[in-house]
Formats: sequence, structure tokens, C-alpha cells
Amino acid sequence: MAQTLLQRIEAFLAESAIPPSVFGRETVHDPRLVRDLRGGRVVGMRIICRVEHFMNKWRADRRAGRVAPRGDRRLHMVRHPGGKA
Repeated sequence: MAQTLLQRIEAFLAESAIPPSVFGRETVHDPRLVRDLRGGRVVGMRIICRVEHFMNKWRADRRAGRVAPRGDRRLHMVRHPGGKA
């Protein structure tokens, strides 16, 4: 049975540890994409192709060792004395 786009995205998010809002912003410049899909949004072929391309490219880059950290960059910030990052 073929998976839906949302099922493929959910599997990718678990695999990549990319937050849903970052995924939507990176793929189609819409941070609400995943939330809207979970709520029943239907998208066209253009968005499907962009999402599939992003996931395929990320996987190829990971295999080649070129994947940079994504997601909430605040977790990786170093705090300096005085409260400035």
C-alpha cells in the first residue's frame, strides 16, 4: 500500500530530527505546512514535488556526509558571561 504524503513526511521528520516548522519553511516557505497537513490540508503536485525533492536531497546529502545540523539553533548557542550570545 502506498504511503500518503503526510506519512512520508512524518517518517522523514522522525529520521531527520528536523522540527515540523523548520521542515515546512525549508521545503515550501510555509512553517505551518505539516500542521495543516495533519489537519487535513490537500496540496497540489507542485508542493508534493518540492517536498519529495527536499527529502530525497537531504537523504543523499546525509549519505555523502554533507548534512548540517538543522532545527532550533538556540539549543546550540553558547552563553557568554554577561548574558550575550
